[in-house]
Amino acid sequence: MQPMLIEGNRGTGARRDEKATLRTLNAFAVDLMAIRSAEDLYWHVAREVVGRLGFVDCVVYRLDAPSGELVQVAALGEKNPYDRAILNPLRIPMGQGITGRCAERGEPVVADDLAEERDYIPDAAPARSEISVPILCGGRVVGILDSEHPRPHAFGAAELEVLTTVAAMTGAKLDLIREADLSARRYRDLVRSHDQLAEETGRRRSLEAELFEARRLEAIGRLTGGFAHAFNNLLTAVSGHLELAEAAGLAGESAEAVGEARSAAEAGAALIRDMLAFSRRSRLVPERVEVGDLVARAARLLPATARVRAGAADVRPVHIDPAAAEVALFNVLTNAAEATAAAGADAPVEVAATDVFVPAGGAPAGTDLVPGRYVRVDVADRGVGLADATAAQVFDPFFTTKPLARNSGLGLSMVKGFTRQSDGDVAIRANDGGPGVTVSLWLPVRGGETA
Repeated sequence: MQPMLIEGNRGTGARRDEKATLRTLNAFAVDLMAIRSAEDLYWHVAREVVGRLGFVDCVVYRLDAPSGELVQVAALGEKNPYDRAILNPLRIPMGQGITGRCAERGEPVVADDLAEERDYIPDAAPARSEISVPILCGGRVVGILDSEHPRPHAFGAAELEVLTTVAAMTGAKLDLIREADLSARRYRDLVRSHDQLAEETGRRRSLEAELFEARRLEAIGRLTGGFAHAFNNLLTAVSGHLELAEAAGLAGESAEAVGEARSAAEAGAALIRDMLAFSRRSRLVPERVEVGDLVARAARLLPATARVRAGAADVRPVHIDPAAAEVALFNVLTNAAEATAAAGADAPVEVAATDVFVPAGGAPAGTDLVPGRYVRVDVADRGVGLADATAAQVFDPFFTTKPLARNSGLGLSMVKGFTRQSDGDVAIRANDGGPGVTVSLWLPVRGGETA
């Protein structure tokens, strides 16, 4: 017998309580507002709607578009032994069985007597009649609302009308859920795109800042080199004439004046040497260097009045240019000794060395270190310290807090250039719980070693 919808079918609808049905459908309409997922909707329809409408069995199918199969996603009756479990969940191809034909046609199908249906697909319990109603979204079949009954001719016009109404309400809610999911997905994509744009913008600004800084330093270097060469020629003439004046055997105030001029010329010559060194990026030849030996050699270059207390023995060897490192450390030690003496502190310059590992994303503040192993050499003075604004400028070329005759303002900028060229870095911070500052040099344990 071909299943078909017959208005005169006599089913349980004649005895259905219309008021109870309306109450259930009204409650379903209210409940739909709170349902947020398709899974919750399927189970609510099976248990709280179809079950309360007097149907003894219900299975909700979802159409799996890629495979073209109807998949059981919720159930009422013997198919649902507990919780949200489905006993022997079936997958029915489009066009097969009562539900498959309903999905293929997109129209309800009522089978009055399953004993006469050759393509009936048995499920959990024997049945004699079945009704299948399509769930439509945007005119497309997305699922099936199916019910079976152990008696033949169990479904009539009333049951068809009720299940068609429930299926229509379910399809409308599925449309809203899919729109909400799509909106949420679009919002997440928008947030992700915004984050990527912000990250890219930040990265671009950082690169632009680095490029600007590199160009600024290059311009300063060229200007410094040209000025140093020109001034060196003038200073050579001045020094030569001062030597002639001293050779003439001047005495008294004249000799004193020439001597002061000679001291100023020597300071100028030292300034020229610093400027020439800064103006060119020297070629470094890194090799294995013991940090304790490096500190000892740099400390021996200090005046006898400067005191240094060093603890740098038990650390790994570093991979740096020894001569350039000695000059850099000497500059830092000199600044620390002068700052301590200027503050009137009777204390040595403290030097400590520590093995450190920098993880990815864990570069210390004020540095651009890549992940890897380093030795951090800390040089602490007992001076008056530096204001935050001053500390931010100490590595800038020609910045100095000392009189020009005593300092060129290039020492710490050269230290910065050396450490970065050596794949390390340098930073300055205020001492914890005391006066003065600590300058920290990160020296690579081995060239290019990363974690």
